[in-house]
Amino acid sequence: MNKTHRLVGLLLAVILVLAACGGAQTSAPTPAPTADAPAAGDAPAPDAGDEPAFEIGAINMVEHPALEAAFAGFLQALEDEGINFTVDYQNAQGDAATLTTIAQRFVNNNVDLILAITTPGAQAMASETEDIPIVGTAITDYVVARLVESNEAPGTNITGASDMNPIQAQIELMLEFLPDMQTIGIMWSSNEPNSVHQAEIAQQVAQSLGLNVEVATVTTTVDVPQVALSLAGRSDAIYVPTDNTIANAMAAMAGVSLESGTPVFAGEENMTRGGGVATLSVNYFDLGHQSGVMAAQILRGEGVPATMPIQFAQGYNYVVNAEMVEALGLEVPSRLLSYLWHPDETAE
Repeated sequence: MNKTHRLVGLLLAVILVLAACGGAQTSAPTPAPTADAPAAGDAPAPDAGDEPAFEIGAINMVEHPALEAAFAGFLQALEDEGINFTVDYQNAQGDAATLTTIAQRFVNNNVDLILAITTPGAQAMASETEDIPIVGTAITDYVVARLVESNEAPGTNITGASDMNPIQAQIELMLEFLPDMQTIGIMWSSNEPNSVHQAEIAQQVAQSLGLNVEVATVTTTVDVPQVALSLAGRSDAIYVPTDNTIANAMAAMAGVSLESGTPVFAGEENMTRGGGVATLSVNYFDLGHQSGVMAAQILRGEGVPATMPIQFAQGYNYVVNAEMVEALGLEVPSRLLSYLWHPDETAE
């Protein structure tokens, strides 16, 4: 998928999200324009023809660039697959009770398919329906989240694409920048199952590489600055997995990093652009596109979630934040010089 195609899809999703929420951070769900409404910036709408449009509900826990990119990729895939659809996008703005309200809305409306963005969104939907097909994206481990019986044979009304990161490669990347690193700090949100799972893996990997490990958890974005500063004082560098709470507080993480001189390495490229040093990351637009292709197959009657294996990312992107590297006085390994990203560049 070329850079222009990806950018167009992402811009569509950002416009859609802003239209849905009016730029306000409230807990009340607000519907986005439907895909067949001919207004500028709406979700893509294939030619209607004589076929009725499929009704799709899209549930999201919180807004940040990675999740917006995944939604954009999903919509692009449905357009590429020639699916005639309308989409009701609902964002819980980080409120768990609102997730339940959104889930009940979709069930009451008897939508044809549900896109669940993030683990909490999928869990909310799973608790409300065992019948409507659910396709997930930006979910790390469907088995750990108790959404499916196995990755190979889900056995439920849920399938989708996983954003599991190459965690060992990410920590080895940290050592390329900091060959003398002895203690790694690992920070995550304790109320996000996806983050808990990744943090457990990261601790095991770090210990296998002979590193000392310090850990810290947060529950809300308000906790991030103080917790990060404390962890920075005990660590040579901080690793953060793909965590929705911390993703919304990367500006604070960047501030702590610059104040303390402790580099932060995030598990996702948009988090890295927001204040991390470098990463090897899932491309969330492509991940959402994978989920969209799966949704198209279900809507055409070519498969059912119970027998459609969970898919994983087909490739990863290096991103090195040139601004943070310079500010922290780090040397970029020569093999990574072509992956330098500057804040004035447009992300792919």
